[in-house]
Amino acid sequence: MLALQKADSKWSMFSNKSHNDSPSKVSISTANQAIEDLLTREWLLTNEHGSYASSSIVGCNTRGYHGLLIGSLNPPVNRIMALANCLEMVIVNGQSFNLSTFEFNDKFTPRGFTLLKQFRQDFGVHFDYELGKLKLTKSIYLLRNKNTVALVYDFTNVPEPLEFVSRPFVGLRDFHTLQRSHAPLCAKRLGDSVLVRHDVPNSCELLLNCPSVNFVVDRQWWFNFIYRNDRERGQDFTEDLWTPGFFKHRIEKPGKIVLWATLSPPQSRRKPEELTGLNIDTVRKNLLRHQENIKHKANSMRVSKNGHQVSSFETLCLTADAFIAKRDTNNHQRTTILAGYPWFADWGRDAFISLPGLLLSTGRFDEAKSVLTTFASAADEGMIPNRFDDRSGTTYFNSVDASLWFINAAFQYLKATGDSNTFNKELMPTIRWIIESYHKGTRFDIHADTDGLITAGNYQTQLTWMDAKYEGLAFTPRCGKAVEVNALWYNALCLLAQFDGEWDINNSEHSVRGLNDYKSMADKVRTSFCELFWNESKGYLNDCILPDGTVEDSLRPNQIFAVSLGFSALSPSQQKAVVRAVRKQLLTPYGLRTLGVQNSRYHGIYTGPQQQRDEAYHQGTVWSFLLGPFVESFLKVNGFSRKSKKKAAEYIQPLLKHLTEDGCLGSVSEIFDGDKPHKPKGCFAQAWGVAELIRAYQLIHD
Repeated sequence: MLALQKADSKWSMFSNKSHNDSPSKVSISTANQAIEDLLTREWLLTNEHGSYASSSIVGCNTRGYHGLLIGSLNPPVNRIMALANCLEMVIVNGQSFNLSTFEFNDKFTPRGFTLLKQFRQDFGVHFDYELGKLKLTKSIYLLRNKNTVALVYDFTNVPEPLEFVSRPFVGLRDFHTLQRSHAPLCAKRLGDSVLVRHDVPNSCELLLNCPSVNFVVDRQWWFNFIYRNDRERGQDFTEDLWTPGFFKHRIEKPGKIVLWATLSPPQSRRKPEELTGLNIDTVRKNLLRHQENIKHKANSMRVSKNGHQVSSFETLCLTADAFIAKRDTNNHQRTTILAGYPWFADWGRDAFISLPGLLLSTGRFDEAKSVLTTFASAADEGMIPNRFDDRSGTTYFNSVDASLWFINAAFQYLKATGDSNTFNKELMPTIRWIIESYHKGTRFDIHADTDGLITAGNYQTQLTWMDAKYEGLAFTPRCGKAVEVNALWYNALCLLAQFDGEWDINNSEHSVRGLNDYKSMADKVRTSFCELFWNESKGYLNDCILPDGTVEDSLRPNQIFAVSLGFSALSPSQQKAVVRAVRKQLLTPYGLRTLGVQNSRYHGIYTGPQQQRDEAYHQGTVWSFLLGPFVESFLKVNGFSRKSKKKAAEYIQPLLKHLTEDGCLGSVSEIFDGDKPHKPKGCFAQAWGVAELIRAYQLIHD
């Protein structure tokens, strides 16, 4: 193989130079870097249906969730891994050069990464290859409004004639599973296109089209692709992939080849002309226009006139876009928020923790309204859904805090937009319903105790965000009275009391319950909260009071919400003490640990089979989204002084750096190991991690 020119690794988050002069988010020189290091970095493209494309920066899939097209058949769920990868080859004077990289039995075959010079990402991803004087760029674009991916091979310098071959590998399986060679896949020619489906009724279909390029039928199974990330997680990690043949084309001068792939639901009767009518320049213009619209809204929320800070904020707003999708509801498309990639769909708790940062801080008010009203319309028994099923229309309500986060997000929406019409007519009835239901009692034995505090669940349920459970064993049992739940409950009651007070002044009438009722409820909760949760001997808040009265006083980050939320039941000195304890024992460069290192239950590494990972999930593992409420609390107890903002900027700098250095480039990982060097783990792109980083950034630079 031809050797590449040596180059140092260079990262740039805000580079202005990229392929075809498009604004670049990330650029990295890959030459002479160890393959093991390159495989730890991933890329992600998404569209408005919840579909995505993702792999490592050398194009070698390291997860079963990786692929060039994972399309949603029922947006944003029922996702199908349709096109896994392609074997790409350049043939010059009878000598073959493979551009692809696959892993089989701990060996990389072929080793295309040795020819890769640079990886770049903007509204697509780009791989720059050099084979002596021959230069070509492979680009991948995911269409915004279709389950279609475009693979563009741009030969910019062709010193002598060559042949190019691309062999697609097909999955057509649920993205949570892996494929074996007994899958009944078949293909047929449709003019210049190839239609791949399962040879069974009601199969979804993958249509492949490479205009003006010859397709050679050569059906094969390739066995035992290895996905190293899945192996590390103790999951099934080998897969067989099927290929219907390959596209082959002779190239004598600079030019582009475009391979289109579209996933269609069963019996869609999609015609090949729908693909051949696509134009790659139009696709690029539409994607660029979408990014420019996001930046325009970001500029309306400008946090500073400093050029670097404006550029940074725009980049964060572009990062947020990955999680905004459409949900098909009663034949209407409504906006929703996907909790994280690659495996999460939309969850209520995640959506309403994320909404202020992803949508309000970025000026996307219409979409924020849609998310709020979508979940409000699905409320039942005074509860907001915790999640929607991946395949069926089933709605789950197994969360005590999602409904309270909804109330907080709704009031923040009102504050940011002034949209009192939507708030009063579509959100306030649901808010009052939640308050009444939580006060009197609803599912999972959620109710207000005699002391006014919310208690919920039993030892068989996990209703807070610390919900890890394996074969009936709850690793963080937090039934009864949880500290953040009651911080949210107090905040909600105060928000309603304040709202009704303003309403009474302006309209000379009371709400259904009345200003005095909400105020008296809040006063009672405040007194009980301080009596029950404040631990004078330890100088911080107890985490939970179990149903039998047992006090769980381990130092956990949940108490930070008792400071960060708009209304706090704590005195100023207690708030400072909480921030001090959390900063001293839980703060890391990437977020807060879920348990203090000194605790005997602490787990510093998140790895291994599911039981081992679940045990560590909330027992020391660092969560990135917790950096947001910590920064807000730190600024609050220090009066948002210039000095405290400077220090807070130092707190978020490692997470900003993480956007371009490890994990999924251009996004924020869900979790990190509690122990140094705090390797990123879990979902490689998490909505509330991005959202809270945006909020923290805005609080610092506002």
